[in-house]
Amino acid sequence: MKYISTRGQAPALNFEDVLLTGLAPDGGLYVPETLPTFSAEEIAAMAELDYPQLAQKIVAPFVADCIPADDLRAIIEDTYAEFRHTAVAPMVQLAHNQWVLELFHGPTLAFKDFALQLLGRLLDYVLERRHRKVVIMGATSGDTGSAAIEGCKRCSNIDIFILHPHQRVSEVQRRQMTTVVGDNIHNLAVQGNFDDCQAMVKACFADRSFLPEDRGLVAVNSINWARIMAQIVYYFYAAVALGAPARKVAFSVPTGNFGDIFAGYLAQRMGLPVERLIIATNRNDVLHRALTTATYSRQTLHHTLSPSMDISVSSNFERLLFDLYDRDGAAIADLMARFDAGAIHFSDTAMARAHSLFSSACVDDTQTCAQIAATWDECEYLLDPHSAIGVRAALESGVDAAVPVVTLATAHPAKFPDAVRSAGLTEEVGLPLHLRDLFERPERCEVLPNDLAAVRAFMADNLRD
Repeated sequence: MKYISTRGQAPALNFEDVLLTGLAPDGGLYVPETLPTFSAEEIAAMAELDYPQLAQKIVAPFVADCIPADDLRAIIEDTYAEFRHTAVAPMVQLAHNQWVLELFHGPTLAFKDFALQLLGRLLDYVLERRHRKVVIMGATSGDTGSAAIEGCKRCSNIDIFILHPHQRVSEVQRRQMTTVVGDNIHNLAVQGNFDDCQAMVKACFADRSFLPEDRGLVAVNSINWARIMAQIVYYFYAAVALGAPARKVAFSVPTGNFGDIFAGYLAQRMGLPVERLIIATNRNDVLHRALTTATYSRQTLHHTLSPSMDISVSSNFERLLFDLYDRDGAAIADLMARFDAGAIHFSDTAMARAHSLFSSACVDDTQTCAQIAATWDECEYLLDPHSAIGVRAALESGVDAAVPVVTLATAHPAKFPDAVRSAGLTEEVGLPLHLRDLFERPERCEVLPNDLAAVRAFMADNLRD
């Protein structure tokens, strides 16, 4: 299995190298040169597998010969043993054809645990084997940071620096990052928004001269291919539980950076019978506007009740565009260069291909709160604000009643008590047992100006030998 850049000017890499690379040298994102596919018979047989067994089957072709099968199996089993539910990704039925896939039973109560707990272990394995040390740098709008820290905190070969927008994540999200103890862990609260943090990460990957030559820089944002790979698994898991391949399934995905829903797109291309993928956005609706107007442009970033989706530049969208434009790296490089200068417009052919599988919806804070309240009233099921956006989009999608629609529940409602209160609910949303003392734990965090030079200087000064 080889991986190529969406912009066509970077060398092809194997899995181990792409794991350690992040952005391609030409500024593009790595994608598989070819995708593994599964027959209807193979998909039907997946019903016999538990989650770790299914993950092994889906992930193995992407890893190829880089990690022996027994070692990969041990890594995967160790990853999902950390989850608090034996099903790992259980489903709950909300209505006749409406389901919720609970992706918040990992250590940090968010869907990103599925990928980042695995990513941390893969990095640990590869770095130990190569006798290397690396710097992990990531930007988070809420959940990526805590999941990355939790996944990588054990690795002695990693220094990790996570940027988050100062005072623009929930208190639970912040504390899940800033209370983890470790000399290799650094939380940086940047006095800007998520896009500012993400731009700094991209700038550091483009110019790594502030780091020692022997210290690699690794991405944990969803630009890292291993994260997308891990998220493909739960689409197969949910669809098979609902009758695939004999029955088609639709998915509604709350998304800002497009990584989670891109994994669903790959699952469909690998043979899973997906009827539709519904892009569910909040007020920061860059993806909804792209799909409905064929125009991709930045907008003013708004602070919402669903902060993990407060994004105006969707990093992983480029991976889909690569396919929509016939995997023409030069065309994508030109598109993204023009996007850096302003709005871009997509071809009719590209949009027709997108519309054959994707639809979208924009859900504002008022509608989000209304959906949290309605779902509680109808079935006493409590949604976090991101998941509520997904459910609202699913209900408005117009998918045939014979097709089950699965909303990806991306976070535990205890992470967003303010949103629950804004929905008019008085129920106390308690943290799970392993986080009950979260508000008593001491925090460690550096507040930095929205200045790339200041961030680079802090990182350079805080590397361990």
